[in-house]
Amino acid sequence: MTGADGAVRVDKRGCDHIFFIGFLGAGKSTLARNLGGLFHRRFVDTDRLVERRAGKSISRIFAEEGEAGFRALETEVLRSLESQRSLLVSCGGGIVETPENIELMHEMGYCVYLDGDLDDSLRQIRSLKNRPDFRSPEHAERLFRHRAPLYRQAADLTVDIRGRTFEEVSYRCAGLLLERGLL
Repeated sequence: MTGADGAVRVDKRGCDHIFFIGFLGAGKSTLARNLGGLFHRRFVDTDRLVERRAGKSISRIFAEEGEAGFRALETEVLRSLESQRSLLVSCGGGIVETPENIELMHEMGYCVYLDGDLDDSLRQIRSLKNRPDFRSPEHAERLFRHRAPLYRQAADLTVDIRGRTFEEVSYRCAGLLLERGLL
């Protein structure tokens, strides 16, 4: 839909949340936190919410309940966001692995894909022990190739983060969201 000023507008969905999706180390949490501060909106991180709900770390959840147990908790956490409004949500890198999660995100708002290179992501990952789905650079490459089309498919908006500073990504993302009336 185009507004009177010629800007592209989108009809708001459900709770009007903005979900940031992308590979490990893309900067989703930092972006959500910083945009939250700039636009006075609450931000949450699905991985932190899963840890709180389970009362244990993601690594421990993976070790004790496997990836399937983690993904079930992740879906529960997403569902719990339906009762809230206008959140900026940093999503775990594998959230797109569950089709129901994509449906939930689209029902509640919009998905912004932070599209970058694997090498950039690997440089950003500070601690591998906190990344249970990251076993080796080779495994990360397979995950990256598997998830990239899932991110693209789920995305309402895509922000290319390649070769850009965090500040540039923040301004670009904010501009795109403002143009569409989402912030």
